[in-house]
Amino acid sequence: MSVLTRLLSISAVALALLASGFAQDLSQPLTLEEAIRLALERNPEVLIADDQLAELNGKITEVRSGAFPQLSFQGFGLRMRDPSILNSSSFDKVPEEFRNALVPRAANLFDFAAVVRQPLYTAGKVRTAVKLASEGQREKEDALEAARRRVAFKVFQAFHDLLLAQENLAVVRETYQQRQKHLELAKSRFANGVATEIDVLRSEVYLANTEPDIIRAENGVRMARSALNNLIVVDLAAPTQIAGRLEYRPWPVRDLDELERAAMEARSEIQVARHQLEEARLLLALARAENKLGIDLEARLGYSARDPKNIFKNDFSRWNLAVNFRLPFYDSGRKSGLVAQALARGRMAEHSLGQLENGVKLEVKAAHDDMQSASKAISSGRLSVAQAEKVLSMMQANYQYGAATTLDVVDAQTALTVARNAQINATYEYEMAKARLRLASGIPILEQEGMR
Repeated sequence: MSVLTRLLSISAVALALLASGFAQDLSQPLTLEEAIRLALERNPEVLIADDQLAELNGKITEVRSGAFPQLSFQGFGLRMRDPSILNSSSFDKVPEEFRNALVPRAANLFDFAAVVRQPLYTAGKVRTAVKLASEGQREKEDALEAARRRVAFKVFQAFHDLLLAQENLAVVRETYQQRQKHLELAKSRFANGVATEIDVLRSEVYLANTEPDIIRAENGVRMARSALNNLIVVDLAAPTQIAGRLEYRPWPVRDLDELERAAMEARSEIQVARHQLEEARLLLALARAENKLGIDLEARLGYSARDPKNIFKNDFSRWNLAVNFRLPFYDSGRKSGLVAQALARGRMAEHSLGQLENGVKLEVKAAHDDMQSASKAISSGRLSVAQAEKVLSMMQANYQYGAATTLDVVDAQTALTVARNAQINATYEYEMAKARLRLASGIPILEQEGMR
């Protein structure tokens, strides 16, 4: 299948899935597991990797066919007049009575036969080519698994981005409500003559300044929802609702060295690189097999007759059996060029594998450290929120009795907003670091959380 044809088919599938997504019932909240399942069924990145694997399966069938007999039927019908005997250089020496009888006339010739070809010896080329194709199949299988894990992580991130945006919006709205209540209290105190008009004006300004924050938070929710819709292949503007909330779910992490060893065995990207290294070695073996002896067998059985009624008569049967061999003697450096390319390809594959292994170790360590840092940030964030809530409660009570100003209350509200956002962001960072650590280690993204 050509690249253009494959892209067109993928586009058609994506459009069909998108159309089905428009009609999907989005009234029910979508869980994280359901979102990942939809993405793995519909996302073009997974579909492309799946089609590449299907293409390799066809390639394996093609390569294996080279080791088995090839049967074909050949034939032709011919009408011709050939005066070549009259143009012979010794025609004048033929007795005259024979020359007069040699008159070229148009004639028919019908010929058909079954032809069988079978390679007998290929210096290991077919066997190596089959191994190469099989190695490529395993590479594409691991590449498909890597694509599935990447898409699952992207959905996990988009899902939590939406949860984070919703939590931030809730915090901003709560702050708005607090300032609205404070404005009402300031107006009441001003009406009773125990507060100045400046308190009312300040409260109105602080309340108005919160409205742009609400608009930005609402825009953040819409953008996060569109990003999730894009991954699960539904209309970007679809009102997708999700189930769950941003929560701290601690995960008992194994030793860092153990995680790195697990990553070396489980990461699909590393398996892909190892398959590519093996493919380079097989390509080198193929290059070294150039200019070696090749032997094949060809058999032909059929009939050849001028008159159609003589076809299938034994007297007009024709057959031959041939053993052909080919031993190249000089190729102007073609083999040495192929060997040089294969050696360079092998070195590049080794370098890529080493670089990838170091990169994976770095990913594991970074995610491991980030998760520990986020866990500590969550603990301190909880303490900060508790303290900020207590301070706000005290300031609100003091304001009622004239022992605090509007500025004191607003500062306490702002401190509480900052503390809550810090705690929410720390929870988000922990969940994302945990997901990155699982992705880097080759562990399922939702391990111990409903998906194996």
